Amino acid sequence: MTRLITAFVVAVILGTGVPAHAEGIEWDILNEEVVALYQKGQYYRAVIVAKEALEVAEKALGPDHPSVATSLNNLARLYDTQGQYAQAEPLYKRSLVIREKTLGRDHPNVATSLNNLAVLYRAQGHYAQAAPLYKRAVAIREKALGPDHPHVATSLNNLAELYRAMNRDDEAEPLEQRAARIEAIER
Repeated sequence: MTRLITAFVVAVILGTGVPAHAEGIEWDILNEEVVALYQKGQYYRAVIVAKEALEVAEKALGPDHPSVATSLNNLARLYDTQGQYAQAEPLYKRSLVIREKTLGRDHPNVATSLNNLAVLYRAQGHYAQAAPLYKRAVAIREKALGPDHPHVATSLNNLAELYRAMNRDDEAEPLEQRAARIEAIER
């Protein structure tokens, strides 16, 4: 630990940059701050910190690392929460592309990216764009996590909410019932 601190101090004094490990720690700290600010509703400040976390991740790990995808997702979520959909959409899309490329098309984190993009589209009333994303998220989570996993229930409920918004109650009801059965399982 002492060597890491010494290396960090030397790097800062000499202007040669921060060791990659220290950047990882900085990224973790910044992301924790983003979450705390988000939970407090301090979105303006959270956006600033999220941009800094994204910059740290890209610099330390390159533009196509899963941590960059997480930073993109966090920043997009902040814009999304504030109704700044035009800023959020390209960030969600880039996060999805990175996750598909680095983790594989059937990874649960890909399902999370799909879900987030679908939520954005649903909020804008773009139901036709949201539906296939929600459906794919359900399929990925069922395959990766099992049909009775709580995240599957979340995806089923999200798709059901979309169907309700589209006045497709007959399609929403069985999804809600299945989600309720999953949620009732004792773990």
